[in-house]
Amino acid sequence: MEFLANFKVISDNFVYFMVGRWPEGPLGGIGLTLYLASASCFLSFFGGLILGLLSVSKRKWISMPTMLVINTIRGVPLLMVIFWMYFLLPAVFGKGFSETRTVILGLTFFTSAYMSQIVRAGIEGIPKGQMEAAMSTGLKHWQAMVYIILPQGLRNMIPSFVNQFVSLIKDTSLAFIVGVSELTHVATQINNRTMAFPTEIFFFIAVIYFIICFAFTTLSRTLEKRLSWRKAI
Repeated sequence: MEFLANFKVISDNFVYFMVGRWPEGPLGGIGLTLYLASASCFLSFFGGLILGLLSVSKRKWISMPTMLVINTIRGVPLLMVIFWMYFLLPAVFGKGFSETRTVILGLTFFTSAYMSQIVRAGIEGIPKGQMEAAMSTGLKHWQAMVYIILPQGLRNMIPSFVNQFVSLIKDTSLAFIVGVSELTHVATQINNRTMAFPTEIFFFIAVIYFIICFAFTTLSRTLEKRLSWRKAI
């Protein structure tokens, strides 16, 4: 009973867990976590699409440097990428960036490399006869890729994109290292303030992460089943 009673720290700070100091102050908590993940996923989709298309180019001078960049990014921890963005961007552009924008750029940069491999696999999963048939109608290679191959591949990529979004939600927890008040940072602030209920606080955010990720994982599986069913028909 005493353990359950200690969960009052959750109810007392529930709004702060959800949205931080918003609307009187900046957005935080779960709201900021979902914002970081959504913004990064949206930008990473286009970044991954571009990198994926470049990586399957027939021109080696395009595909090989692209794969080098992709593999380099994938071989570096996300924590290091965020630090790069945090310290490198002000030095390059001569002005500071907000912590939130820095994290979004870091997540986008990192996730685009992984998204590109989803795009690459989706394109390579389309039978080669599709490309040959498209080019036989007079389309150029890039036109056949954009108008024929890519639309078919994107349908197969959707479940993988959702799974990557789930990973991105968990990756946002690293934003606390540069002071961004997402869910993990908010929990740490509350724990430092109360200094009494770390188990209850971090158990609560673990449950929140699980609920969010489980919901999107279920969505991914549902989409995968529906797409497989339509493909079979």
